[in-house]
Amino acid sequence: MTPARLLRTFATFAAFAAAAVLPLGAGAAEPVQVRLDVTQQPAGPRIEPTVYGHFVEHLGRVVYEGLWVGPESPIPNTRGWRNDVVGALRQLGVPVMRWPGGCFADDYDWRDGIGDPAKRPVRMNKWWGGLETNRVGTHEFMDLAEMLGSEVYLAANMGSMPPRAMAEWLEYMTEDGKTTLAEERRRNGRDKPWTVKYTGIGNESWGCGGNMRPEYQSDLHNQYATFLRGSTLRAASGEGGTSDHLVEVLMEHSGKHMDAFTLHYYTLPGDWTKKGEALGFNADAWAKTLKTAMGIETRIDVVSRIMDKHDKDKRVALYVDEWGTWYDTPDGASALWQQNSLRDAMVAALSFNAFHRHTNRVKMANIAQMVNALQSPVLTDGPRMLLTPTYHAFDLYKPFRGATPLQAKLETPRFRTGDVELPAVEASVARAEDGSTQLALVNLDPQRPARVVTNLKGDARGRVLTAAAIDAHNTFDKPQAVVPAPYAARAGAQGLVLELPPKSIVVVSVGKP
Repeated sequence: MTPARLLRTFATFAAFAAAAVLPLGAGAAEPVQVRLDVTQQPAGPRIEPTVYGHFVEHLGRVVYEGLWVGPESPIPNTRGWRNDVVGALRQLGVPVMRWPGGCFADDYDWRDGIGDPAKRPVRMNKWWGGLETNRVGTHEFMDLAEMLGSEVYLAANMGSMPPRAMAEWLEYMTEDGKTTLAEERRRNGRDKPWTVKYTGIGNESWGCGGNMRPEYQSDLHNQYATFLRGSTLRAASGEGGTSDHLVEVLMEHSGKHMDAFTLHYYTLPGDWTKKGEALGFNADAWAKTLKTAMGIETRIDVVSRIMDKHDKDKRVALYVDEWGTWYDTPDGASALWQQNSLRDAMVAALSFNAFHRHTNRVKMANIAQMVNALQSPVLTDGPRMLLTPTYHAFDLYKPFRGATPLQAKLETPRFRTGDVELPAVEASVARAEDGSTQLALVNLDPQRPARVVTNLKGDARGRVLTAAAIDAHNTFDKPQAVVPAPYAARAGAQGLVLELPPKSIVVVSVGKP
């Protein structure tokens, strides 16, 4: 067993035999007993801050109303970007943003979004409905990226534009010389070139990006990648969680023309016909959602093994550049709008832990999406804004950015809800640059607390996120219903012991080794 996989070894020892599989509700007041042994040996390369990245697509109220209100809006803004949302995202830290799609990207002509805003064409938003005014284009988005201190991950159009268009967009943005495109950028108000660190060549080419066969996509990818200029990292449009064949073809025939391969993984409690409800769900839906969320690790394992066949040196990174929960949109709501509950924060924490265990491949991940769609950290309603439980999960995990994952062994009982069996506790451990040990513990059981005995010697200080109901959520009238609370635990003679409430996320710093 490799060190990176030790952390998710769920062994049942004699001490836990009586509680190995627990029916929901049995002995609700009695905590389950969990053991965590941590070494100071690295379990992989550092956790790249970009695994805490975001995704901004032109759909629904993500860009317009959610992020952008325009300079003339009575909602306080800076050059059109609303101050409350920008302030919250600054506080959170946004290491990278993927833009402008998604499916939208492969129907997007970058020239629609430059020049005089009053003269920009209005287009139909083919995929998500409504009109795209192009009021937010390249200059506006790059302004937002600079306001947030965020790297840019450009989703470029391979589905409906020629290679020359992709290359010219990059030249327009990044050229420092006196080329015609660079001079056009200057006339449009930007003298200094921008940096575009990442470029995605197409999006979901097996679907909305062109319905291509993998073999055809591979040839196209090689063609487009050949004509990209500059030092941008080239990400190949990957797969959506089901096609091993696509991974094989792209890695075999296009591996040397890419710097990253992408994976999309969405968590649904139901299926694509009836996804399930964001609120009002029962314990069965809670358990099924968390089990599905944990499946992201299985998919990362499979994709990584295929990549290893063709890239033994692990030069090509894996970007999980769309991930999160996806529920049915309520009647009357804008495209892909959904509420966000404690369950979504749990999905986020479980996903972060999985990314931490695969740092040899996973170098970026992008939550879908930033504001007002799918698993958003932020929701807005006119002038009002709230931070969701997912926002707080991102905030709890900030100490893991740049930390080194550590080898650890977790022994936990399991519990059952209906036909779904889950580990009671999930964990991630890493050493931060200051030498402290960062520990994240997730109690998946919605009814039983857990007592985690560790071999760590220092005291623990951090925060806990939990709530009384499994679908607890923040509303515009009660925006503080689900927020983190301070958490502390002192080490005893036998080591540090942490008491976890049911359905909780605890993230603590355990001092220096």
